[in-house]
Amino acid sequence: MSQKNKGIILIITSAFFFALMNMMVRLAGDLPSIEKSFFRNFVAVFFALIALKKSHTPVHIPKGQLKNLLMRSICGTLGILCNYYAIDHLMLADASILNKLSPFFAILFSFLLLKEKIHPFAASCVCIAFIGSLFVIKPGFASVTALPAFIGLLGGMGAGIAYTYVRILGTNGVKGPFIVLFFSAFSCIVTLPYLIFDFHPMTLAQFGCLLLAGLFASGGQFTITAAYTCAPAGEISIYDYSQIIFSTILGFLFLRQIPDLWSFVGYGIIIAASVAMFLFNNRKRA
Repeated sequence: MSQKNKGIILIITSAFFFALMNMMVRLAGDLPSIEKSFFRNFVAVFFALIALKKSHTPVHIPKGQLKNLLMRSICGTLGILCNYYAIDHLMLADASILNKLSPFFAILFSFLLLKEKIHPFAASCVCIAFIGSLFVIKPGFASVTALPAFIGLLGGMGAGIAYTYVRILGTNGVKGPFIVLFFSAFSCIVTLPYLIFDFHPMTLAQFGCLLLAGLFASGGQFTITAAYTCAPAGEISIYDYSQIIFSTILGFLFLRQIPDLWSFVGYGIIIAASVAMFLFNNRKRA
């Protein structure tokens, strides 16, 4: 099997893990998003520590990188909280597609933070993706879901900014497992006071769902990292959108969710913009 095919299989596997994570977050019931986020990241801390030990990476903050680590962690935590809120109030597929706008936000904030030039074609793809998100958000058409969808959009923006800082950290030599550990530990610390002062008791089933959410999230992180070590992002990143297919199937089978026509139109526009960007990047690289 070629490295590219291995990368494709791994990134599709990671998409399946993240779809399962979203489903477990939803099945955990009416617990606050902050509480769900804490347990998700609590599990991730242990997996990150294991990865650090296996790779013999020292656990210390590289000189001059504290600000970038904090910004990555703050934006990533806000992104998770918004994403989990959207998962609790929207269909799984809708929440997933809004979170998948993060690559477009990453392009935008790479321009704002890193002063990287945006090709006019890439800028057009970003605009088209945002138009597609309006079909999912449906402002003015479904007031019950418009606010959660907008919060889901903010979650994608938070993730996009976080990925931009991950790129900054990576170019400065900070190892991936340490970035994951710092982010997960930071998220646990900032959400811990909420758990102490306003803890919502949970059933054994809810606790199990949150542990599984953390397990699937860690599986998704490790498989997507392995995927990008097998093949360049430009060759395989488009397959990450298979999460929308998995989320739609899982939402129907376990939650009896069926997205409406406007949502499917939005999915199509966003995925089409992603495919166009994917083909453009490959052609430019060639």
